[in-house]
Amino acid sequence: MINTIRQSRQYKSFKKHKLAQLGGILLTFFILVAIFADLIAPKDPNKMNLRQSYKSPSAEFYLGTDRIGRDYFSRLVHGTRVSLAVGLGGIGIATIIGIFFGGLSGYLGGKIDTCLLKLSELIICFPSIVLILMIVTIVGQSLLNLVLIFGFLEWVGLYRLIRSLFMSLKEQEFVEALEAFGVRKFSIMFQHILPNAIAPITVWMTLTLAGMILAEAGLSFLGMGVPLQVPSWGNLLNGAKDLRVLENYPWIWIPPGIVITLAVLSINFLGDGLRDALNPKS
Repeated sequence: MINTIRQSRQYKSFKKHKLAQLGGILLTFFILVAIFADLIAPKDPNKMNLRQSYKSPSAEFYLGTDRIGRDYFSRLVHGTRVSLAVGLGGIGIATIIGIFFGGLSGYLGGKIDTCLLKLSELIICFPSIVLILMIVTIVGQSLLNLVLIFGFLEWVGLYRLIRSLFMSLKEQEFVEALEAFGVRKFSIMFQHILPNAIAPITVWMTLTLAGMILAEAGLSFLGMGVPLQVPSWGNLLNGAKDLRVLENYPWIWIPPGIVITLAVLSINFLGDGLRDALNPKS
């Protein structure tokens, strides 16, 4: 009964947040575009035709073509799949690592907590963009490498959040009762304590996802993200580094810029709405 009332309050709080609803709709739209990219844009995004270089938008090419004659609409649509894959893949890995390490550190404490805390502090010491560029230079550019790099570097924020929550919750009476009955520690951590942390984890995931999409766009714009032949929002912007392109071919940089802005705003709006709705004080 109490859970039903709480869920009802959370739903009403989220329903009042119009920007969060708009963000959820936009994010759903982008996910559907990524899933059905082959149907929406059937043209090969990597097919080159130098005779069609920098063609302006038309009935044949909805958003024109790029420097080597590739259909820009097709590349933008398929780039949605790549950019979201990087963000969602990275957030998935970071969430698993952050929850596991945070749970161990917060509940068990001792040397495990000290080692993991020092490791997180070491990662935080380095500017993330510099660290990512260094790793990309060493391991090489690929979609999988970028997902793994994001995942293995972005877990620190969630780790600290989970650690503090577990340190607080392990003092609760229900945890002491479970320990008295001899329930295994891993079962206590991930079956009984973890469900109480779902709300902050959800908020962290949405807000960090936006950061990963921006990071991919920035790295690919610099030529250090996914390989240049792979269509992604950042790689599309990479073609606009030339001043001549900025001045004469606006369809090269305006569409991906708008799409990235809308995607990041939609995720941030959704994250803000979830944070307010799941806040126990609201």
